[in-house]
Amino acid sequence: MATKSVETLVQEMLDREAIRDLPVRYCHCVWKNDVEGIVNLFTEDGSISVPNDPSLPGAQGRANLLKTYKQALGDLAPRPFIHNHVVELSGPDRATGTCYVEIRATRDGKSWIGAGYYDDEYAKVGGEWKFRSRKVTMYYMVPLSEGWAERAAK
Repeated sequence: MATKSVETLVQEMLDREAIRDLPVRYCHCVWKNDVEGIVNLFTEDGSISVPNDPSLPGAQGRANLLKTYKQALGDLAPRPFIHNHVVELSGPDRATGTCYVEIRATRDGKSWIGAGYYDDEYAKVGGEWKFRSRKVTMYYMVPLSEGWAERAAK
C-alpha cells in the first residue's frame, strides 16, 4: 500500500474542512434568510431534491434554486442545525457526504420540529468547494404539539 505524502494529506485535510464548512454556511444563510448566499454555495448546475415530500419541488440551476429557496424560506422560516458530517473524497475535485439536520420552524403561527439528513455531492470549482447536489430526506417535520414519535415511526 502506497503511503500518501505530507502534501497530499494536508490538501485532503484542507478539502475536508472546506467541505464541512459548506453545510454550516448553508445553515447560516438560511438563518439570515440570505437566499443569494445559499444559491452561491451551489455549482452553476447545482440541484436540490426532496424525494420523500412531493409538496416540496426540487430545483436545478442557480435561477431555479433562487426561486425555490425564496418560496421555501418565506413559507416556513426554518432554523436548521447541522450534525455528524461524514465526507468521502473521490478525487481532487469531487466528494460526497452526508450530514444530519434538526429543524425548528414556524408555520401558520405554530412551532414545528423536524429531523432528517442531506446526501450531498460536492465539486471543486475554481479552487472552491460547492454543492453539486443535495438530496434531502426528512424523517419527520411536524407541529411540536403533535410530537414526532408517531411520524418518525412511519
